[in-house]
Amino acid sequence: MGKKQIGEMEPFELVIAIMISELASLPMQDTRISLMRGIIPIITLLFLQVLFAILELKSETVRLIFSGKPSILINKGNLNFEALSKEKFNLNDLLEELRLQGYYNISDVEYAVLETSGKISIIPKTNMEPVTKEDLQIKTTQDKLPTTLILDGKINFENLHKINRNKNWLGNMLKKNNINSPREILIAMMDSKGKFFYQRKNTRN
Repeated sequence: MGKKQIGEMEPFELVIAIMISELASLPMQDTRISLMRGIIPIITLLFLQVLFAILELKSETVRLIFSGKPSILINKGNLNFEALSKEKFNLNDLLEELRLQGYYNISDVEYAVLETSGKISIIPKTNMEPVTKEDLQIKTTQDKLPTTLILDGKINFENLHKINRNKNWLGNMLKKNNINSPREILIAMMDSKGKFFYQRKNTRN
């Protein structure tokens, strides 16, 4: 199937791999089943996988059918809620993926793309670099961990308490930004630099 199968798989390739493992296990588990009954369908699946791989190289339409296309989760610094909902990707998972790649603030990211392999590619804003292991200790002494205050219209009172703030303070911050209710907010957070970041639910890119 190629060396790339070791590192990542497209959805169709993952299905083929699972089917091959199931077919290979049947003759080994049941001695009454002829070995050829497992080998023939395995060879057929491998042939189909190679065939479709060649077709994907030659045709973009075939590639879109079997592998899909990437989804933009953050577009020009704004969360794409429609893409998140379509891919069943919640905000907590997205924030976790950003942190794993060294980006602690959504405001530092220009684009976040969910690739067809399931991995997320990050394109930072100009002059922004991910946090490395070498400067992580220095970074945490200067900045604080980002704290989510509102997620999909719901206030996280526990996180408010952690940053020594209350509902009145949050209400004043919303009023300063001409926001009438937390229900209008997709996400609001205190970033690592102590700045209040928010995005409305009706933002369109």
